[in-house]
Amino acid sequence: MGRTPDAEFDALMSRGSLYPVFQPIVALDSGGIVGYEALIRGPSGSAFATPDKLFKEGARAGRLAELDWICRAASCRAALMAGLPNTVPLFLNAEPATFRTPPPAQLIDTFQTASEQLQVVVEITERALGSDPAGLLAAILRLREAGMRIALDDVGVDNSSLAMMPLISPDVIKIDRGVVQGRVTPQSSAVVNAVLAEAERTGAAVLAEGIESPEHLAIARSMGATLGQGWLFGRPEPLPHEFVPAVLNLPRVPAPELPGGTPYEVAARHRPPRHTTKSMLRCLSRHLENKCLDLAEPAVLLAGFQHVRYFDDEARRRYRRLADGGVLTAVYATGMAPEPEGKVRGGPLSPGDPMEREWVVVVLGAHFAGGLFCCERIGEDDVDEENRAFDFVLTYDRPLVVAAAQPLLQRLLPTEPETYW
Repeated sequence: MGRTPDAEFDALMSRGSLYPVFQPIVALDSGGIVGYEALIRGPSGSAFATPDKLFKEGARAGRLAELDWICRAASCRAALMAGLPNTVPLFLNAEPATFRTPPPAQLIDTFQTASEQLQVVVEITERALGSDPAGLLAAILRLREAGMRIALDDVGVDNSSLAMMPLISPDVIKIDRGVVQGRVTPQSSAVVNAVLAEAERTGAAVLAEGIESPEHLAIARSMGATLGQGWLFGRPEPLPHEFVPAVLNLPRVPAPELPGGTPYEVAARHRPPRHTTKSMLRCLSRHLENKCLDLAEPAVLLAGFQHVRYFDDEARRRYRRLADGGVLTAVYATGMAPEPEGKVRGGPLSPGDPMEREWVVVVLGAHFAGGLFCCERIGEDDVDEENRAFDFVLTYDRPLVVAAAQPLLQRLLPTEPETYW
């Protein structure tokens, strides 16, 4: 009698039967090698020979993080044994489940050696964006501190990645094969335009996946891609016995700066504040919030409410609706619960946090950025609620909006981030 799928999966995990193959990444102008992406395989003829079936079973069994660590370790070992030089990047896929999960103890030495001897590019998939954005951002900070590059993978499968690109600042943006091989549609055009805009702003490299024919190559070039991978350049196989130097160096995109101060303080350094009342700010706030409903792609929405009492029933209903169509919606206030409403994420403010005085709305999409940054005036507490006085900055300058959003994002990160990669 054959083994059950559970038994076969257990045996596969314990015996180290998984092995990597490597697909070349090339420069489209010359066809020269730029790096290699590691792709995992199970034993030929088994129920888990393909990565799709393998990771589906890992998720079902609740062992996805363990599986991902084993796969990455196998890829690192193979690259080290083959003598992959530090000048040739190794692209490794990372599952979101591993961001806050330690590797098995027996694999730690492998990752330490790989960190020292290999040029690692960690590929973040779109699945990471919605499942754990705080963990994702914390992981990216750690990876960059360790000298690794970041690639945003499968861009175009789900437009949620387009809004997160400026917060992630990937070094390499990988356009999904479905966009490269599919027809030109308004949806695919939105992806290409957003990717090229981000690449122009930051200097990120654009890589087209799934290039299997000269026609695909022409399409990739027409999309502005400078790097590519696919069967036209080579199928996944073991690493070669000899390596030639990479024909170019990958860019290293600076991470978004972490400016000191609160969102209002960051904005007010660059724009002169104006003076108004709560009733007027409510209109400006709604205009920005409603922009989330007008955008063609999901947006990031971050909002500061000062105290949880201002996040009333009407606001809860409004933000629940906005979060249903967004990639990340987070609200901050003293007394705020971590999960206050539906898909809305909470950012509880500590007592005495200077953001207790601030009313903030940030909307960030693939092509739109807007921010309202307000600070309540001190010494004017004797007025009625609607006439509470604020200084405010309203800006649509994308770099400034991204910079002023950083203090909000930092308040979502784990207070003691892990050190795993």
